[in-house]
This record gives sequence, structure tokens and C-alpha cells, in this order.
Amino acid sequence: MNRLVVLILLCVALVSGCREPFEPDIKASDLSVLVVEGYLDTEGLSSILKLSYTRNIKLDDSYSPSFPSSEVFLESENGTKYYLTDLGFGAYEFEYDIPEEDTYTLRILSSDGNTYSSEVMKPILTPEILDVGFEKNETGVEVYLTTKGDENADDFLWTYEETFSFRPKLPSSYKFDAEVQDVVLRDLDDRTDLCYRGGVSADLILETSSRFEDQFVFRQSITQILQGDERLAVRYSILISQKALDKKASEFWEILRKNTNDLGSIFSPLPSNIRGNIINDQNPDAPVVGFVSLGTVKQKRFFINVRDVAPWRAVEPAYYDCYIEPDTVFKAKYGESFGGGGFIPVVPIIPEGSYEPIGFQGALRRCTDCTLRGTNVKPDFWED
Repeated sequence: MNRLVVLILLCVALVSGCREPFEPDIKASDLSVLVVEGYLDTEGLSSILKLSYTRNIKLDDSYSPSFPSSEVFLESENGTKYYLTDLGFGAYEFEYDIPEEDTYTLRILSSDGNTYSSEVMKPILTPEILDVGFEKNETGVEVYLTTKGDENADDFLWTYEETFSFRPKLPSSYKFDAEVQDVVLRDLDDRTDLCYRGGVSADLILETSSRFEDQFVFRQSITQILQGDERLAVRYSILISQKALDKKASEFWEILRKNTNDLGSIFSPLPSNIRGNIINDQNPDAPVVGFVSLGTVKQKRFFINVRDVAPWRAVEPAYYDCYIEPDTVFKAKYGESFGGGGFIPVVPIIPEGSYEPIGFQGALRRCTDCTLRGTNVKPDFWED
């Protein structure tokens, strides 16, 4: 959650909006404020709690962030403890199916001697996502969802993960085999003509269902994919997570969203307004940034094929200057031309009436090998 790690100091540095360099007077104690973020699912879905520290905004890119070494557990009102698994780098996994009628407190026992506690939390039952779809428009494709709030779930936060398959500009099924000194077909697990990549969006998407008739949130925009984006070059998948928030959590994320979108404006909420529901047990007045929520997370996965949005011509700048070399590399020169791995056989040259190529036209590896930009391992959830 990088936005929370640096948000306090960025707001202080930029709030004046002036053109002249500004050197904020920041106390040393404000450079190691604990940052906590997570939404823990109560039905056994793997959830991640993130812990980190704020840092000086003047540090360069070589700075290596530090993460609290902590023991973290969720404690029920009757004293039952559910320990989170330390995954390293400040990430802790929660994967329990717990009673939703109880109340709970998150405890953080830091190795520096400080302990932290959340306010008492009552799990919120999140309604199901009713529908996910897309609409092609003038600028590209909009992905949306439809849901409905109720008396217990009025405010929503949506997050999503994207995965897409793609091909290189010049796909090739061939490679040079040094052992036989010949060009051979690639095995399926060694393919470089179809890959997958993606990531988790940092967007904060919030809405209050009571703003709408019968709390029916119709076609809430989740993301916009611009015309020509490579994500829709072959097949695209989005996994949307819907999380119901209580009023205090909703206010926290709304302030954070405004600070993120309006950073530098004199009208932006000040960093002091984004304290969440975590306190330092030794010093309740000490700053702690972040918010942890507890409830059910509802998810829905959706796929879009390129044929669904045709005509769609993906334009990837990494391949702008890619082309197949016109000159044929004959068999005697295979090792010399293809042996280094930077130049790849692409098009076999087969004379009329023959079954065997006498040579290949080639191209640079970065134009033919999608594993330089992704993985050729198909995700477990992928549907072709």
C-alpha cells in the first residue's frame, strides 16, 4: 500500500502548491509511522494485511523500505486468537472461517516493543455481485458491475486484479538447438508465442448504495481500457472483489482517495484527517496510519475476448521497430546467427516440392519472445 506509506509526507510537501522548492520541517518521529491496511475475509478466503512504515520523500530510488517484524493475530471477544502467517516484506495472510456473530480486535506485537490494537470490529456481510459486464465506447472498453446494498451494507469498496494473454509482434515456434546444431520446434512448456501478465490495481473505487433508489447500484464503472491497449489483444480477465464498509472505514478511504486524486491542492484534506482505527497501546496519541476491516469479500471473475470487441488493433510501443530480416540464414550459418540467443528463427524458407526448410528468416528476440514481458505458464483459473 505505497500510497499510504508516502501520503502524509507528500501532502505536507505539496499542500502549498507553489512553484519554488519547499523543504518541509518534518520531525524525526514522523518518519517511522506505522502504516496498516487490510480487509480480512471471515469465510476462509485468503486475505492479506500489509504493514509498513512511512519514509522520507527525499530518499532516492535506491532506498530499501523497512517492514515491521511483528506477531499479528485477530482476537475474538471470548479470547480466541487467530494468528496471521508472516509472508515477509510486511505481508501477513489471514485465512480463517470465523463466527460472524462475534466481535474482534486485531493485535500487532512489534519487535520494537510497541503493541497496537484496532477498535473492536463486527464483521460486515457483503452482498453478492449481481452482474459484471462491459461496454465498448468511443474511447475503448468500460468494465462495470451491478450490485445492491442493504440495511447492513451501504458503503462499498471495489478492488480488482487483471490478467491478460498476449503475443509478441513476431511469434515464433522455433529455436536453435546447440546440441544438434539445427533449428527445431519448441516444446509446449518452452513456447514464447503466447504469454500472460497482469497485476493488482491501485485504484480506489467507492460508492454508497443509499444514494440510489432501493440501494440498487447499476453499472458501477470499475475500469476503462483505452482503444488499442494490449490487454485486449487476445483475452482479458478481471477478478473484482466487493467489500462492504462501515461508515468510519468509508470515510477513511474517501479521504485517502481525495488526497490521492487532488494531491497538491490547497483544498485537499490534511494528513491529520486520515488516521484510521489502529492505536498505539503505549501511547494512544502517537500517529498510526491505516485502516483494517473485517467482513465477507464477494468476488466475480469476468473474461473478454478480442473478438468481443472487434475490431481491436492492439498497439504496443515495445514492438514499434520490430520486423523480420529479409535475408535468409542458411543451415550452415545457423550457429553463427542464432547461437547467441539474441536473434531468433521465425519464418522457414521451404522450396517448392520440398518438406524441409533450407533456411530461416529471423528477428530480434525481444520481438519474438513474450517471456521477456510475461510468463508462458497459464494461470490455474484461465479459461480458453
